[in-house]
Amino acid sequence: MNNEAFFPAFIHSYFIALGVLLGGTLIGAIGAFLAGEPPLSKMYDFANQLKIWALVAAIGGTFDAFYSFERGILQGETRDIVKQVLLIISGMGGAQTGWVIIYWLTQEHIS
Repeated sequence: MNNEAFFPAFIHSYFIALGVLLGGTLIGAIGAFLAGEPPLSKMYDFANQLKIWALVAAIGGTFDAFYSFERGILQGETRDIVKQVLLIISGMGGAQTGWVIIYWLTQEHIS
């Protein structure tokens, strides 16, 4: 993990995941519209596909996460494991928030 303080990194992780999911979904919907596909249905599909990538972007790539887990397990630095788990949870929360916003916007659950 870089030298950024934990609480700002926690907030950044949430909003990066939220931004990746919302931005990717909205830009993808524009592309779907230009291609003659239904944009709202494609938005819902894109949101489902982008959730994991939003999380990866939020935690800064998977190698930092693995390095923190390795350091926590092999060197006994459990603080790094806890911080990394909390950053992952924050990113998951941001991705889920973005998905819920798209879910509400597209209303794919209404038949």
